Amino acid sequence: MQLNSLIRSRTALAMVCGAVLAGAVFTESARADEWNKKTVLTVNEPIQIRDTYLEPGQYVLKLYNSPSERHVVQIFNRDESRIINTVFAVPKERYEVSGHTEFTFWETPAGKARALRSWFYPGDQIGQEFPYPKHLRDVAMLETSKTTQTTTEQAAAPPQPTVTEESRETQSVQTAENTPPPPVEQPPAQPAETPAAAPPPPPSGEANRAAELPKTASPYPLIGFAGLFLIGLSGLVRLRRPA
Repeated sequence: MQLNSLIRSRTALAMVCGAVLAGAVFTESARADEWNKKTVLTVNEPIQIRDTYLEPGQYVLKLYNSPSERHVVQIFNRDESRIINTVFAVPKERYEVSGHTEFTFWETPAGKARALRSWFYPGDQIGQEFPYPKHLRDVAMLETSKTTQTTTEQAAAPPQPTVTEESRETQSVQTAENTPPPPVEQPPAQPAETPAAAPPPPPSGEANRAAELPKTASPYPLIGFAGLFLIGLSGLVRLRRPA
């Protein structure tokens, strides 16, 4: 019984010591962060901190470990295995304190890298301000080279047409415009009426005789009268002959 009680008491003591040690480590780590203001900075475009140029990626910002100088900032790579540069800042005060990290940037011309202006640690009213860079890095050439490379890669691959609803409608309209209209049925052509040919003019002699004789006269009555006249004349001659 005493052995079991002793083992249990030692186990409980070890657990208590472990919890105290873990708490001490956590407190020391929190104090370290509060002291050096360790902050992870993630950028997705080129920036400058004074004249230090940083490519897109993750970096760690810390204050230099000095109790007298609290405005010297050290820039580390992501895993803090290499220090990139140490830059000097000036104190900057903000009116509203927030519980998160705050970064502000200077206004820079188009085609130049963005310049970090201030950095505030969560809960601090006094932060770090970085002067405007003396020489801004030109990033237009970098963007142009990337654009040229992308254009070259796209030119090497055959273009893949993308059909959208708008393009379908445009193609339909173009097809409708380019398609000739259906032929209109024309009524069968009516044959032109040929004018009747005029009768040929009569010869000149016949024309004269026709002009001399009346159109209403007929030779048959004259022939009848002539026959009757001859018959009467013949009878008269017979009567006057002597017997």
